[in-house]
Amino acid sequence: VFVAFFPQLVAGPIERARRLQPQFTVRRKVARGDDLWTALHLIGLGLFKKVVIADAVAPYVNEAFDAAGTAGWITLLVGIVGFSLQIYGDFSGYSHIARGSARLLGIELMVNFNQPYLSRNISHFWRTWHISLSTWLRDYLYIPLGGNRGTEAAIYRNLMITMLLGGLWHGAAWTFVTWGALHGGYLAVHRRFRSRTSGSETDMPSLRSLPAVFVTFAGVSLTWIFFRAATFTEAWDYLGGLLTLRPGEVSRTAVWIVVPALLVTVIIDIAQRRAGVHEAIIQWPAAVRGLAYAAALMAFVVFSGDAPVPFIYFQF
Repeated sequence: VFVAFFPQLVAGPIERARRLQPQFTVRRKVARGDDLWTALHLIGLGLFKKVVIADAVAPYVNEAFDAAGTAGWITLLVGIVGFSLQIYGDFSGYSHIARGSARLLGIELMVNFNQPYLSRNISHFWRTWHISLSTWLRDYLYIPLGGNRGTEAAIYRNLMITMLLGGLWHGAAWTFVTWGALHGGYLAVHRRFRSRTSGSETDMPSLRSLPAVFVTFAGVSLTWIFFRAATFTEAWDYLGGLLTLRPGEVSRTAVWIVVPALLVTVIIDIAQRRAGVHEAIIQWPAAVRGLAYAAALMAFVVFSGDAPVPFIYFQF
């Protein structure tokens, strides 16, 4: 039953038997009242992130990467920001749908994303991005390798090995190895220069921390180039076009889709961080909820007519 439990079967969250199996062996109630309401909200939020954010930006991400060697730097910048939103909306959306579907059956799955793009450093990012995978890497790779025990050099080695294997988990390609190596390097550098008073990853970012949030998002987005590119050559062409500010035409349509998608994503994440729950909209005044539901419904109508875009993590 644990292996076959369908809501999280294909892409997670990566549950552990000792946490999920006890929920199968007790008498459960069919979701009603608040449980039903929150379950439906999670499913609706997941569909919104998938259809209105991830699928909406996907065509412009494809255009940017298909023209990695010739597109101008603004097009490439819009493309990689778009992919950062696509993979987040796609995968966190799936996780919301899985959690909501499981809750309808009386099963509580773990939270898999906690507003990772509000992170102030790379360690915060990995404690809030794909939490079920990052904790698996920590418990079954990093700690057995030695974890934080030993010399600083040994700890840096453990971080690099863990993230390299995390990259290989996604696929046996140099692009994924590079993605893992970059994150391992980020984590090692942050450990070397981190502040002991950096705060919790669940704190609301302050105005003073906005530069750190921006730098973290920019650094993570650069690594997504290697994650998304079909070949290492394509990734290098893409990165080169960005860093050399290659001139080229700009697609206004892409800008008008990606920028609003970024703003909506930030608004959703800030609302969730303030409320402390993913179903933050439930706590809003009735009039505001009504406007939000109407806007979401209109967005569904506008963006659901194109060909479906497969979930990114279905390939791993």
